[in-house]
Amino acid sequence: MGLFSAGDIDVAGAQAEFQAWLIDGERVLAAFRTVRDTALLTNLRFIFVDVQGLTGSKKEFLSIPWRSVTRFSFETAGTFDLDADMKMWVSGAATPLEVKISRKSDPQHIHRLMTQLIVGR
Repeated sequence: MGLFSAGDIDVAGAQAEFQAWLIDGERVLAAFRTVRDTALLTNLRFIFVDVQGLTGSKKEFLSIPWRSVTRFSFETAGTFDLDADMKMWVSGAATPLEVKISRKSDPQHIHRLMTQLIVGR
């Protein structure tokens, strides 16, 4: 997800900003943003918004239903690390999707949330 780590953004603000891309009953549970890109964890799926081009008017919306995630991992930020790494392996993909998350975020909260969404179904 870009060159920079993604920091937490307000869930209510993300819900309002991306409401047109969500279906009825879908709720944003956690959201992260780099300078340009956004990652959303909703109650139904993981959404990655890749802003492209110089003007940022072109955007790719990658949508992964939680049932397609086969495993995931977190690597917390160490003493000299700038960020934590969240990886998700998706059915049919050889390599994991990786999102670098700010060290200021709470990896335990994100891990519990993803565990509930993936394993708790």
